[in-house]
Amino acid sequence: MKMIESMKDKKVLVLGLAKSGVAAAKLLHKLGAFVTVNDAKPFEENQDAQLLLQHGITVICGDHPKDLLDDGFELVVKNPGIPYTNPIIEDALMRKLPVWTEVELAYRISEAPMIGITGSNGKTTTTSLLFEVLKEGNLHPLIAGNIGTVACGVTAEATKDEVVVTELSSFQLMGTEQFKPKIAIWTNLFEAHIDYHGTMEDYAKAKFNVTRNQDESDYLIYNADQEIVVNEVVASKATKIPFSSTRILKDGISADDEMIYWMGEPYLERSVIALPGKHNLENVLCVVATAILMACPKEALTHVLQTFAGVEHRTQFVGMYNGRKFYNDSKATNTLATKSALSAFHTPIILLAGGLDRGHSFEALRPYMNNVKAVVVSGETKERFAEFANSCGVSVIETAEIMEDAVPKAYALSEEGDIILLSPSCASWDQYPSFENRGERFVEAVEKLKVN
Repeated sequence: MKMIESMKDKKVLVLGLAKSGVAAAKLLHKLGAFVTVNDAKPFEENQDAQLLLQHGITVICGDHPKDLLDDGFELVVKNPGIPYTNPIIEDALMRKLPVWTEVELAYRISEAPMIGITGSNGKTTTTSLLFEVLKEGNLHPLIAGNIGTVACGVTAEATKDEVVVTELSSFQLMGTEQFKPKIAIWTNLFEAHIDYHGTMEDYAKAKFNVTRNQDESDYLIYNADQEIVVNEVVASKATKIPFSSTRILKDGISADDEMIYWMGEPYLERSVIALPGKHNLENVLCVVATAILMACPKEALTHVLQTFAGVEHRTQFVGMYNGRKFYNDSKATNTLATKSALSAFHTPIILLAGGLDRGHSFEALRPYMNNVKAVVVSGETKERFAEFANSCGVSVIETAEIMEDAVPKAYALSEEGDIILLSPSCASWDQYPSFENRGERFVEAVEKLKVN
């Protein structure tokens, strides 16, 4: 890693721990900063804080003192999940202190080029697929960011011969300053996380940070089928590579029913793609464009496209039982993600939906509910989703308290040839600690169904 001098002897506050806070604190300490971490969890229950204290890092736990910043801090590195309405963050901004997420640190120390992938939907699939393609092509990728390992932990070990494929949320991008990926991918932009950003405009502005510092030597792959994205990227100075799944582009990557086209010329037959659905075609276009830009061997790209069947919790094929196919799309925490999942199938669907009630409308699902023959609802939104499904003409609606009840009920409502799809359209936190946990319990319930 680059042992940057800008952190030496700088007084830095790391706000919020978990994986990103721990990694940032350790890195800053190694770079010679005077680090203080502040976390709301009491010290005696906080293993992360106890570990950092052993490393010689100052730890303040149990609350967030209002006068914390009076101690002369020059930089705040915050956990991405902490909103900018947090009193300490508001105080830092009022004092004109820089507020970063660890992604900014990751970029500053990285010897390896970085690929930044963002968007409202499709980030995880695109990141995972691209990683597998580059790995197959012997281009030495590392995977980081919102998908798994903390970015600054990955770049601390990365060499100039590797490439860091990084999934980036708007929360992470909002806390960047100099971040400049060699290739940026912007999959799409839909209304999401307004409770965090406040407005759609501020949400879009945070996403734009993936390309804000790029120049003509860098590349931006973006969704040419979304006017809102097209309008946002006008300000980017990167070399732009548009993608489209609706028309053939002469200046980018695109597809029709038969082929994928690069710069308007046939490049690859669509029949090699294993992933179902239009939304996944868009993800594939981003990956193919990146592979071409990085001179990845075409045979490596083709092999992975033929064998890659998806990522956990994102329209993940779980298995077949008595002629029913089960899919885990627990990562569909908003309506538009569920829309993508529903549009991927053309056979009858038993839909498992519901979760944390953020008050958002399900109306965008209406045109895609035609194949839904029954719904099993749960969580805080169960009554609202049931009313919506009924208004769409779905006459069979059942309620389940937990996943272990929902899966058997869905199976009982199904027939041979049906799809049983968990695609909640809501966050998980009303009942489960994460969408991953929700998805894992769905998979376990499916496996138990097979045993019984």
